[in-house]
Amino acid sequence: MQGLFFENDTGVRYVLRFLVLLLGFWTAWRTGKAVAEGWHGYPTVVVYTLLLGFAMRFLHYALFQGPMVSPALYVIDVVVLLVFSIAGFQSRRTTQMVDNYYWLYERTSPFSWKKKD
Repeated sequence: MQGLFFENDTGVRYVLRFLVLLLGFWTAWRTGKAVAEGWHGYPTVVVYTLLLGFAMRFLHYALFQGPMVSPALYVIDVVVLLVFSIAGFQSRRTTQMVDNYYWLYERTSPFSWKKKD
């Protein structure tokens, strides 16, 4: 049984890496949406994403024997996660503004709104 997953670990590692990336991206998206739900701003999104970056570094270290302390890789992780966090934040904030203030604003895209004419 032990050799079932690890005899030829290239396929399994690719699947695990994909799942970890998917988990990280989804968590970042949900983090941004959660911050918007509380009507907080972008600094809160950045703080939570920095913490999420540490969690992702740990997953890379624990699952794939990657370096735990690597400033360059941490910055890359945080920047990519920040893209998803801000997208989730802006998406939710647009929905909030359009739904709560429907007489003032209309949606122009999934990430923006404008004043009604």
